Amino acid sequence: MTRMSLPPSSAAVSALAPPPRWAVRAAHLTTLVVLPSGLWRIAMVFGYPSGHTDAGFESFETLGAKMWMLALSVLSELVAFLTIGLVRPWGEVVPRWIPLIGGRRVRPMAAVVPAAIGSVVLTLLWANVPWWWTYPNEDMTSTGHLVVGILYQPLILWGPLTAAVTVSYYRRHRAARRRGQAV
Repeated sequence: MTRMSLPPSSAAVSALAPPPRWAVRAAHLTTLVVLPSGLWRIAMVFGYPSGHTDAGFESFETLGAKMWMLALSVLSELVAFLTIGLVRPWGEVVPRWIPLIGGRRVRPMAAVVPAAIGSVVLTLLWANVPWWWTYPNEDMTSTGHLVVGILYQPLILWGPLTAAVTVSYYRRHRAARRRGQAV
């Protein structure tokens, strides 16, 4: 006989302490730190050179380049949005509309491990951002180069913000598990 997964009881979900206010703010901030660079890429998709010289912008005018920039912008924002799940109910119980797993509790480590790995990767990826716009780039104007550097600057916060929210999520679940074992 197969074991059916029952929806979690409201008592099991409510055993978690609410996320701290700072964690909620940090989770929402992750979507905002990704936004400037995404908007810059989307401007190029719509034909605005975004600080590139005429010769430098030509390589971004192909359909493949436009699809890549649009996909990267949307994917980055969606990944940043997943951080909000660490402070919202849909990060505790999979929404019912999702096929096959909807209504099931999210195992804490199924959220913590990918979020922790992601935060490390993002931190390492963007660690050199403060200096990258100082490298010469003949495809951009000097003003465009500075503006792009400023627009990418917030990405430095993406990894650390995700790490902080992940630690908060883990601690809330660990505390709830300890309370459950003591009862």
